[in-house]
Amino acid sequence: MNRLDELRDGLARTEERITAACDSAGRAREDITLVVVTKTHPASDVELLAELGVTDVGENRHPEAGDKAAEVEAAVRWHFLGGLQTNKAGAVARYADMVHSVDRVKLASSLARGAEAAGRTLPCLVQVDFDATDPGRSGVVPSGIPELAAAIAGSDHLSLSGLMTVAPLGEDPAPHFDHLVRLSGELRRDHPDATIISAGMSGDFEAAIAAGATHLRIGRSILGERPSAG
Repeated sequence: MNRLDELRDGLARTEERITAACDSAGRAREDITLVVVTKTHPASDVELLAELGVTDVGENRHPEAGDKAAEVEAAVRWHFLGGLQTNKAGAVARYADMVHSVDRVKLASSLARGAEAAGRTLPCLVQVDFDATDPGRSGVVPSGIPELAAAIAGSDHLSLSGLMTVAPLGEDPAPHFDHLVRLSGELRRDHPDATIISAGMSGDFEAAIAAGATHLRIGRSILGERPSAG
């Protein structure tokens, strides 16, 4: 089986799971955006995915993400998903079509400067952390959402598009996804255009769909195990 066939099979199996989860939740498949996470996979995989109809791809690290975006000729939307240092934010703001992982005001300010230099407006999501006991995790605790959301919404070169989370490891993801959806409702009272709820990966996206996620970030189920980054 060649790589195109492998990706076609992975995509088909994943779409079956998404469709089944949507049916169970009484939701329409077209209300959900699939972001295929291609981190550590080659740019050629992105080109093949585009042939198969994929329109949104996700990357976690810079400069890998930027190098891949420059190499890929297919018309896809690039979602930056990973933790981001402020000194790299300007570069990411030049090629990302959306940043899911904004977790502090300083980062928002750096992204805004990069977007301004590029002459564009960059959609951003607030990353919410439900496991504040883990110092290695990115994200703002729920009580910090209003301040960060206001900083994004108040920028001339950023747009506040919604919320994102990664479910804590080793825990049932459903309560956390439900919590994110409630927080999204609260956010939309002040920012009605912030409608995106980015939640769910290969191992838990059915729970995210049941809760109300609008964007899924799925890699392994479609592309297989990641090749070594080294």
